[in-house]
Amino acid sequence: MRAPDFWAADGLVPLVLSPLGRLYGFAGSICRALATPLRLPVPVVCVGNLTAGGTGKTPVALAIGHYLRARGLAVHFLTRGYGGRLEGPIRVEPGRHGAREVGDEPLLLAAVAPTWVARDRAAGGRAAVAAGAEIVVMDDGLQNPALVQDLKIVVVDGGVGFGNARLMPAGPLREPLGPGLARADAVVLIVDPEKEGIVPPAAAEPPWHVARFKPNAAAAALTKRRVVAFAGIGRPAKFFATLAALGAHVVGAHAFPDHHPYAPEEIVALTDIANAANALLVTTAKDAVRLEASLKTLITVVEGALEFEQGAALEQLLAPMIATATR
Repeated sequence: MRAPDFWAADGLVPLVLSPLGRLYGFAGSICRALATPLRLPVPVVCVGNLTAGGTGKTPVALAIGHYLRARGLAVHFLTRGYGGRLEGPIRVEPGRHGAREVGDEPLLLAAVAPTWVARDRAAGGRAAVAAGAEIVVMDDGLQNPALVQDLKIVVVDGGVGFGNARLMPAGPLREPLGPGLARADAVVLIVDPEKEGIVPPAAAEPPWHVARFKPNAAAAALTKRRVVAFAGIGRPAKFFATLAALGAHVVGAHAFPDHHPYAPEEIVALTDIANAANALLVTTAKDAVRLEASLKTLITVVEGALEFEQGAALEQLLAPMIATATR
């Protein structure tokens, strides 16, 4: 889905919808208050957000997964598998499962560490522990009370922030902003390459950490190249801005809804557009896992990873979890 334009700023429509938003927030708080979360025998790190749509949760989860694996920990990812048809709990096998079965983000996660898709997060957590997980990293699920979350990280898209700061459907918030931030242990603000956006508040509680997407060396080869870009992610404009920041000449930009399941004819049409413009057809790694294998050879995939401005950010966040996991 695409976020409604009125989520970006306050106005008449958000004002009219605000009573529904308050009901939504009240229902969520009641669900969390009445729940009895399961405590796993291993630490659980939740990478979530306070708004609907993509903010960069999966890149943050991947950065955490890489960091923990480099320190010898058996990290397992746990996710709902949005866009997939399997309810789980099931361990993702990239050679066997596709995006239509498990969703696109689990396929990215599974390339780094064992990944479990489970609509029932408690059942998924138990399955991960039974399979040898020493620490579980949840991609999304901050508002899901099924598991005790030992470290709660809120991810914020620096380009849009919290929109009009109203609850759905009046705005993008999944829960009230104040209580949501109060429940978090840390905030990761992902800088937007296109605009300044929001900045971390001084001396904030919880602490804010700033990160930005850094394309890999292969992506740097796009400098001065003509490209036709397409993306079906939370905010495609952010990807197009990243290409421009690399020095690529973006002669075409095609936005699709987040998690869009590409039909072969759509990719063929985009290939024709790129050929006519004497340009490379490029997309994101998240989009690439939703493409048929035979079509991927036609496309240049821009990959990269998050880079934190404060080098010790992950160490500060994860040290207590690592100490508990290795106890």
